[in-house]
Amino acid sequence: MDKIRVLLADDHTVVRQGLRVLLEAESDIAVVGEAETGRQAVQLARKLVPDVIVMDIAMPNLNGLEATRQITREVPAVRLLVLSSYNDDEYVHQVTEAGASGYLLKQTAATDLIKAVREAKKGNAFFSPAISRRLVERYREAFLQGAPAKKRTDLLTSREAEVLQLIAEGRANKQIAAELCISIKTVEKHRQQVMNKLNIHDIAGLTRYAIARGIIESSAPLEA
Repeated sequence: MDKIRVLLADDHTVVRQGLRVLLEAESDIAVVGEAETGRQAVQLARKLVPDVIVMDIAMPNLNGLEATRQITREVPAVRLLVLSSYNDDEYVHQVTEAGASGYLLKQTAATDLIKAVREAKKGNAFFSPAISRRLVERYREAFLQGAPAKKRTDLLTSREAEVLQLIAEGRANKQIAAELCISIKTVEKHRQQVMNKLNIHDIAGLTRYAIARGIIESSAPLEA
């Protein structure tokens, strides 16, 4: 029997090690690679074409949400499971719209992950039980009220989201241009478009927005 080939994407080494031990204890699962940034996850997805990717939502360089979008577009055969500590409907909406097959809470990953990987390999969706119950209740309410469940449309394009994250991580225009292999002029254009769309016109504001949306992590509290 062929094993389910899994790629782990998380910027914390100890988390990846724990997930690897958990998964490789199963006879039908093999971890074929590890990524510590979203951009590396995209590169390894292209190279390895695993069956399933377990993707942390908050990672440096390219966040898990944007990495999920790119992988879904470029390597559609791969199934993605997003792993997150954020128990929030908005994040669930974003990752499912991006093409993920499931959303797991880190707090319950030890009990849910193996089943989720197997279900994703079959082409099925899987959500942590707490999230599943909430989704069912929300769609039930929408059905009873005769209104469609709300669907979110992202304001930013994929490239704009990349530029936003790099700005929020403190990269200068020249560094962003080198990272994305585009001109500084193009970076400036994307930067202005991001500011216009979000109606935020300073770096501090963009950084606060990125932290609030889970695009980047911060160990410090947000300023008012």
